[in-house]
Formats: sequence, C-alpha cells, structure tokens
Amino acid sequence: MKITIYAIGKIKPGPEHELLRRYQRRIYWPLKILELEEHRKSSARELKRREADLIRKAVPQGSLRIAMDERGKSLSSRAFAAKLDCWQKQNTEITFMIGGAGGLEKELKDEANTVLALGAATWPHQLTRVLLVEQIYRAQAILAGHPYHRD
Repeated sequence: MKITIYAIGKIKPGPEHELLRRYQRRIYWPLKILELEEHRKSSARELKRREADLIRKAVPQGSLRIAMDERGKSLSSRAFAAKLDCWQKQNTEITFMIGGAGGLEKELKDEANTVLALGAATWPHQLTRVLLVEQIYRAQAILAGHPYHRD
C-alpha cells in the first residue's frame, strides 16, 4: 500500500510542520505529502477550479481518491482504521486530497471515491494534514494492536 496526500498550500516551518513530520516519521507505510500551489490572483471560485485542476493532474490514474471535506462522512478512529485496512486490500495506491483555504471544488469531491471529514468542526487546511497524518498513524497502531489508541 502506498499513501499520498495531495494538499494545496505549503506548511511553513513552525509547530504545525514539526508535528506533521513527527507523525509522518512514525508511519511505516509508504506515505508522501505533495504540496501544490496556485499563485495566480483570481476570484475564489476560479482559484478553487485551478486548485482542483492541479490535484487532478497530480493524482495517478486508478488510485483510490479520498476527498477531505467538513461535510464528508465522519468516522471513529477504529472505523477509519478498518476502512484503511479494507482500502489497503483493494488498492495499492490511496490518495487523500486536501483543498486550500476555500476547500475542494464540488466537482472534485463528486469525482472522489469517498468524502471524509475529520469531525463536524471546520479545520484550517494547514492543520487538516496534521490531523489526517495523525489518524493514519493511529490507524496503523490500531491495526497492529499497539496500545497508542485508547477507547
């Protein structure tokens, strides 16, 4: 299994970046985070469209595409681990897509295999990748029977 997170924007050096790297180092599954940026000035709608195009061009054909959106399905950590285990068995490449400050374009979410939320709250797009990587690490620990996760 290979996991790639496609995220709009770059995390600047600081606490969020350090926390992201800390969890990323703990994951033994192949995990890459690709940060994509759109620099042209435009309306919010046009920016979302161009960001979606960047993601579409980057995501490999045939990969399982999971869009991260606050209106997506919320899963418990154990349910997320079970889903990840199932996806792992179905497909060798799992891709998570995180939009910019305005979120993901509706059409990109519609094209995704699944739309997931990290709970009902709205999270800053920079922090979303930290929370997602922590949940991937937690899922790995759950599936391995490691005591990191406590119910």
